[in-house]
Amino acid sequence: MLSSTADHLYWMARSMERAENTARMLDVTYRMSLLKQAVAKPHHEWRAMLSISGLHEDFEARYPAPSADDVTRFMTLDQKNPGSIYNSVFTARENARAVRSSITSEMWEALNHTWLEMRNIHAAGIAEDGISPFFEWVKERSHLSRGITHGTLLRDDTYRFLRLGTFFERADNTARILDVKYHVLLPSLEDVGGAADYYQWGALLRSVSAFESYRKVYRDQITPKRVAELLILRADMPRSLTACMNEVNRLLQEINGPRANELLRRCGLLHGELCFGSVDDIFVRGLHEYLSEFLERIYKLGDLINTTYFWSTDEWPTALPAAAQSFKMASSGQSMA
Repeated sequence: MLSSTADHLYWMARSMERAENTARMLDVTYRMSLLKQAVAKPHHEWRAMLSISGLHEDFEARYPAPSADDVTRFMTLDQKNPGSIYNSVFTARENARAVRSSITSEMWEALNHTWLEMRNIHAAGIAEDGISPFFEWVKERSHLSRGITHGTLLRDDTYRFLRLGTFFERADNTARILDVKYHVLLPSLEDVGGAADYYQWGALLRSVSAFESYRKVYRDQITPKRVAELLILRADMPRSLTACMNEVNRLLQEINGPRANELLRRCGLLHGELCFGSVDDIFVRGLHEYLSEFLERIYKLGDLINTTYFWSTDEWPTALPAAAQSFKMASSGQSMA
C-alpha cells in the first residue's frame, strides 16, 4: 500500500471519530450547564470542555470568555477551528475522496452524504432547541460510517489503517475526558459525594456510553476509583484505554513493516502496562499524573506512526485543502492545559 493512501485512510477514521467524540462531550457539557450548581460557577463546564479538546488557547485568542454560545459555535460549525465538528467531517470526506478506489462505494456515499448534510446545517445554523438533536445526528452518522466500514470492507491493510485511526483517536479522547473531570471539575470537599458530584460522574460515563456498563459491572454508587478502573483497565469496556490499546497493538503487529520495530516496542510496552496495571497503583501515583503521561506517550506514538508509515511531520501532504491539513497538524502536538 502507498504511504499516502495509508495516511488518508488513517486520518479519515480519526476525523470521524473526533467528530463523534466532540459531539458527545458538547452534549454532556450542555446538559451539565443547565444544573442549578452550574449557575453558581458560570462558564466552569465550558472552560473544561476547551481543556478537554486542547483548544483553549485558540479559543482565548478570539473570544473574551468561554460562554455557552461561543464555545458551542467554536466547537461545532466554526470553519477556522480545525478541531470543530464541521472541519472534522470535512476532513473525513476529503480523505475519503482521495482514496475512493480503496474504499467501498457504500463508505464513500455515507461520508459524502454526511458532508452534504453538514454543509446545509452550517448554512442554516443550529437552533438553540435543536442542539441535542444535532449532536445525536453526528453520533449516528459516525456509527453508520463505522458500521458500513466493518460490514463491507475486505480485511486487508485498508481496513487495518482505518481501525487504527479509530482506536487511536478514541484512546486520546477517553483519557482527556477522565483527566478533565477529575482534575478540572473536581468539586470542593463539601460537594464530594453530593448530588452535583454524582451527576458529573454519571455525565462522564454517559459521554462515553458507559453508564449502563458501569451499573452492570459494579451495581453500586458511582465512585471516582471505579470509574477510573472501568475507563482505564477494563478490557471488556469498548472505550477504555486498555480496550483501545488492545486493538492498536494488534493492528500494528498485523501491519508491521521493515521499519516498525521501535513503533512495536513502544506500543507493546504501553499496552503491557495497561494489561497488568491496577487501579490502586494508578491512584497511589496520582490519576492526573498517570493520564498526563499516557497522553504524552500516545502523542509520541502517533508521531512514530506518522514517520514509520506516512511521512515526517515537516512533510505534510499538499493534496488536502488547508483546513484538512490544519486538522492533522493540530492532532500531532496538542497538549492538555
